[in-house]
Amino acid sequence: MPKAGTLLALRKTTVKFTRMRNPNSRLTNQEAVFTSDSQGIGKALVLAPADEGARVLFASTPTESLTVDYPRIARSSTPTRIVKSKLILVCLLGVCLAGCPPARRPAEETPAVEKKTPFSWRNATVYFLLTDRFYNGNPGNDVHFNRNRTPATLRGFAGGDLRGVTRKINEGYFDRLGITALWLTPVVEQTHGRTDEGTGFTYGYHGYWARDWTALDPNFGTEAELRALVDTAHQHGIRVLLDVVANHTGPVTNQDPAWPGSWVRQEPTCTYQGYETTVACTLVDNLPDVHTESNQPVALPEELRQKWRREGRLERELRELDEFFRTTGYPRAPRFYLVKWLTDYVRRYGIDGFRVDTAKHTEAGVWAELKKEAEKAFRDWKVRHPAKKLDDNGFFMVGEVYGYGAGGGRAYDYGDRKVDFFANGFESLINFDFKYDARRSYDTLFTKYDTILHGGSLAGLNVLNYLSSHDDGDPFDRQRTRPLETGTKLLLSPGAAQVYYGDETARPLVVEGAQGDANLRSFMNWDQLEKDTTVRATLAHWSKLGRFRKQHPAVGDGRHRKWQDTPYVFSRHYERDGYSDRVLVALDVPGGNKTLSVFGVFADGTVLKDAYSGRESTVKAGKVTLSTPFSILLLATKQEATD
Repeated sequence: MPKAGTLLALRKTTVKFTRMRNPNSRLTNQEAVFTSDSQGIGKALVLAPADEGARVLFASTPTESLTVDYPRIARSSTPTRIVKSKLILVCLLGVCLAGCPPARRPAEETPAVEKKTPFSWRNATVYFLLTDRFYNGNPGNDVHFNRNRTPATLRGFAGGDLRGVTRKINEGYFDRLGITALWLTPVVEQTHGRTDEGTGFTYGYHGYWARDWTALDPNFGTEAELRALVDTAHQHGIRVLLDVVANHTGPVTNQDPAWPGSWVRQEPTCTYQGYETTVACTLVDNLPDVHTESNQPVALPEELRQKWRREGRLERELRELDEFFRTTGYPRAPRFYLVKWLTDYVRRYGIDGFRVDTAKHTEAGVWAELKKEAEKAFRDWKVRHPAKKLDDNGFFMVGEVYGYGAGGGRAYDYGDRKVDFFANGFESLINFDFKYDARRSYDTLFTKYDTILHGGSLAGLNVLNYLSSHDDGDPFDRQRTRPLETGTKLLLSPGAAQVYYGDETARPLVVEGAQGDANLRSFMNWDQLEKDTTVRATLAHWSKLGRFRKQHPAVGDGRHRKWQDTPYVFSRHYERDGYSDRVLVALDVPGGNKTLSVFGVFADGTVLKDAYSGRESTVKAGKVTLSTPFSILLLATKQEATD
């Protein structure tokens, strides 16, 4: 039997346990410590908080194995083996806690104190993907509800699913790209039938045609797979934004009856001539509009009740609704059912934020109500899962107010009324101006957003910039002839950045045979990435910029200052809550040897690292000299990234 205290010593690190033992364990200074029984029988292990509320394990039999994900081993006198990134530890009984000296690590192994890069939504890099079009992780769920009739080009389900997204998280694809948040299209159950909106027969592959807000669409995956995706993303330091729709149901088809008239209106169709003709109407023909303006109580649709009964969950759903309306005091009006159903995804899975669809087509106060309940659900989830939470940031909401531009200030102008969506639950709005501003020079672009976000009309607020998206038929680079410039302007601009899936691989935005927005929604071009060196070079460019942005909050959330026109040189400086970050960037510099003034941003003797080439240089006489084949320098002090 090994001597007491020599079984295993672990560095302090967050670990995940697959099973739980010893409910008498306690937390001390954020460490989980085993307690022994009255005879002192047991084995002491000191670990960082584990998953599911810092639960602690120990063996109840001499040979029981414990599975721990991703620990870092310091010393061990017992055999260990690593299997698929897991360490199997065998704990032995009969070791007295009282006789266990503290496990020690050699002095030379003591790690340096690292400063953790703070997360800022202003500096976020948000990867927006259509779940159905990203990666097929489970071909067995590709067809459900007899959705097997031939659709128009790119207008049917293509096989992408939640399991596929999780696989790419595990493979490190998003880590290498510097992604800090994933935006998933809606995953609720979609209409079963197909419809033609004038561009050919279409199924609800995109997720915006809800049939049942309380169920996941099996084409996308299961509840367990959604939970696994969120948990895996969080383990990689990636937040998850879920796209939500409260404005409309899915279209009426021969398999999908309309919701009752007390729930929806089916006419008139919006003409977009002012506030009322944008809000109190259907977006398009045959897209029933939810009565979000009403406070009149309504009964559940009988079709939905019968569906829940067939699925064996009617009593549970009714009980949860009764509890929600009892505790909140809200009337049983349509919008409050939706608020309950949408915030359930936060409370159950730890969703970090919502991207709100069709926000301007709904009364703005609805979003404030949704935000209030989402924040409550997020706090509840964090209390129940303290070891899973990433930080103390609150629930985040970004809105699609179609046509909103950051240059117009806080309010969106309907023509006859202005509405401030920032005052109604949103920290951020999608910025439809950015693709136009990106056609101007680097400094004109960067200076505009620095001015707006720091002391300007959006001081203290945020925008989500994009250059291509799922329903914008006029993207910045439709033909994908300037993918490097696209990445540089998007990822180095102040404010949050939306990377639309395939921006980083120049996925085609024009597809033969496709009509309308289907052109923008082709399947992710994994085959091209594997075979085409130009595509791989494009991804490498986006990845270098993305990781630099992730490691430096100064890029998206710092103050901008131009130092030189040719080559173009600028700095960013971030200072908040005791954390300081500075970067110096040069664009359009010549390849080969180059000497650059640091303009006093860094002192002499400072070792700088160029994140683009990986080369280092020490500041001497106010300058750095490097030899790189690239036209970009991304300079910051050499340090260990801890994101």
